[in-house]
Parts: sequence; structure tokens; C-alpha cells
Amino acid sequence: MALRTVIALGGNALQRARSSGTWSEAVHQMRRTAPAIARIARTGREVLLTHGNGPQVGALLRSSEIAAREVPVPPMPAVDAESEGQIGYLIEQEIDSALAVANVRRRVAALIARMEVSPRDPEFRSPSKPVGRFYTSQEARRLRRREGWTMVRDAARGGYRRVVASPRPLRWLEADLVKGFFEAGLGSRWILVTGGGGGIAVVRRARGRIEGVDAIIDKDLGSAVIANAIGADTLAIVTDVPGVAVGFGTRSERWLGETTLEELERRSAAGEFPKGTMGPKVEAGIEFLRGGGHEFVVTDIPSMDRALRGEAGTRVRARS
Repeated sequence: MALRTVIALGGNALQRARSSGTWSEAVHQMRRTAPAIARIARTGREVLLTHGNGPQVGALLRSSEIAAREVPVPPMPAVDAESEGQIGYLIEQEIDSALAVANVRRRVAALIARMEVSPRDPEFRSPSKPVGRFYTSQEARRLRRREGWTMVRDAARGGYRRVVASPRPLRWLEADLVKGFFEAGLGSRWILVTGGGGGIAVVRRARGRIEGVDAIIDKDLGSAVIANAIGADTLAIVTDVPGVAVGFGTRSERWLGETTLEELERRSAAGEFPKGTMGPKVEAGIEFLRGGGHEFVVTDIPSMDRALRGEAGTRVRARS
């Protein structure tokens, strides 16, 4: 039986640090990533890809802001959907091409994902996720009054940014569809792309009505929900470092190779992994393994296929 694998592509798979964010740059970067996916597909694994969308959402929000005098500004859930479609198209194009070059007879399809969150999540009372550009104090005051945005000052940068809620993902609304897709045996012929940016955040209102909300779900936590929902064997988080390190940036820095869930939990509880960097990735891996997954992997783009063979990256097995 083929191993079912969710691969969460970080933003570096689509946009390099300090790049200008052009479409041609995104194509170039994805073109560098796609052959590694093709090599993994060649092994017969069933593959579902998720991806980040932070820079793309920020750019779309800025475009809407600039064009506001001419066209209506879409709400954040619509912008999230737009970024999922845009990035999904890019991934489809480049991986389809890489599969053809590698003579792997599989195709790629993208699916918009919605992720249910609780309307009572504490993040809605105290939003913490920065989004969009920096603003002056005058602009921030105007946006607070006109749009009702929550604006916070960034002391290091000397400007203000909008912050939105980052609630915990609870349920993936398209889960039954995709689980049925794999159970029908289609995972051997297709690679799915979904869950961009953690999925579009939605809440359930009275009488079951579903409503999109201004929120950003952590991509890695969303990927863990997706992986558990489809019964994946492996969750692989692809980032810009070769694995998980303890003592990162210090003289005692040590990269973890094969390790245990118990060690990861212990080090996470001790505050080893910062919230703004490796913390959410480790938390997602723990959630996945606790939820029935078998293996959690953290690696970088060049090492993806070797990490899934047990030869690179950080690899964590569920409790035996």
C-alpha cells in the first residue's frame, strides 16, 4: 500500500528572501522546487501539497488598497481564496512539467480549502498576526476609524501594521471529498494541491451558516489538520533550514536527525523552539503524531526526497 504523504511547502518554495515578489521570480523558484516533488512522486507515494501564502496575500491586499478609488476592496477571505487559486495554478504548471520531464505519469490538481475555526477563539479578542505593509501613525489612526482595523506599533521598524486573528484550525471542510479521492485509488495518478495559507478561515453561525472571517491560520497547523483528516502516514514540513536544531544560533547548536516524539515534546515544553520560527512547525508535528500520524519530517527543498528516505532532515516517529 502506497505511503500517503502531506508535504507543506514553505514560502521559500515560491519566493526567496529579499526578492521583489514578481511573478517571474515565483515561477523560477517553483521551477527549482518541482523536480524534487517529481522524484518523490516517482517512488509511488500518494502526495498532497500544502503551501504558504503570506507574501502573496500581503501583495494582493496592497494592490486592493492602491486600487480602492477605482474598484471595490475585497474582504480578506476572498483575498485568501485568490492567493490559493493563484499559487495553486503556479504549482500545477511547474509540477506537471517536472513530472513530464521525469517521465512520471501523474497529474496535478489544485483545490480551494476552507478551515473551520471557533468564533470564540481567544485570538479574535486579542489578534496577533501582522498582515500587509507598514503605515504611518496618521494612516493607522485613519484605518482604525474607517475600517475598524486593529493596528499595532512595531518599535523596531518605527511604523504600524494591521494585525488579525490567528485562530487554531479545527475542521477542514473539504476533508471528506479528498479522503474519498484517495480511497478511490486516485492518489496513484494525481497529486493534490490544497490548504494554501492554512486554508480560508470560516466560522459556523446560527442554523449552520458558514461565514468567512478576517483571520490567518498558521500554515503548518492547518497542514497537520489536513494530514490527520486524510489518514496520512507522513507530514513533511519543508522550510529554509535542513532540519530542527536545538540550541539554534549558539555554540551548542545541534541538528536533530532521527528522534522521538517524547524528546520533541520535552524540548518544546522547555521553550527550545521559538514561536516565530520553528515553534509552529514542531507544534504541528506533535499534533499530527498525536492524531494518528506515523512520521513527521522537517527538511529543506534540496533534501526533500532524501529526508523521506530517512537519509536527511529531522525525522520523528510516533510512539511505538
